[in-house]
Amino acid sequence: MTIAHVQKSLTKTVLLVALAVGISGCASSFKSDISSWHQLPQPNGESFVIVAKDDGKTASLEFAHYAEMVSIWLQRVGYVPAQTSQRPDLVVSMDYGMSDARSDVRSTGGIGYIGYGYGPYHWGNGPYGYGYYDGPDIRTVALYARYFEMDIARNGTQGPNLYESKVVSEGRNNRLEEVMPLLIDSMFVEFPGPSGITRRVVLDREQHAQR
Repeated sequence: MTIAHVQKSLTKTVLLVALAVGISGCASSFKSDISSWHQLPQPNGESFVIVAKDDGKTASLEFAHYAEMVSIWLQRVGYVPAQTSQRPDLVVSMDYGMSDARSDVRSTGGIGYIGYGYGPYHWGNGPYGYGYYDGPDIRTVALYARYFEMDIARNGTQGPNLYESKVVSEGRNNRLEEVMPLLIDSMFVEFPGPSGITRRVVLDREQHAQR
């Protein structure tokens, strides 16, 4: 084997490793943007009830599932669920959804490959050889904006909300039931967070899956 062949083989190996690392790195984190406004006192055991902003979701089993996740987080930060016969101190209203897909054209530079064949076809030669080429890899992907929003208000008052927040994450996964736990967890990172700004939260998917 010549030095040229060895260098070519090493180049292919390095490129494959780089691609694998790049793909796994992108898939290992979940990024979202959170906008919050609040004048929320320090939690002190106040009772709460969770309701749907959209009346059409009130009887939804999906809504009940997400509400249970939110309830667990609210208890972690210092609130308690209201008993059936109890008048709650706070009303927590929430909503969620996903936008229609938008097309995103992406270009990655300089790395690509062509398919392989058998018999007369061999590595790196001819239109049917197996090898790498330089040039942009252009493709179009469908992206969806998934969102979760939550408000907290004193029960029975006409005053302003104590807390208003919305978390949005854009990605290719249009299965909302898979993304919602990540959206909810993102909202409660350093809850209630700074007021009046939008901040970026990055979750580690592997750590999240192990919980």
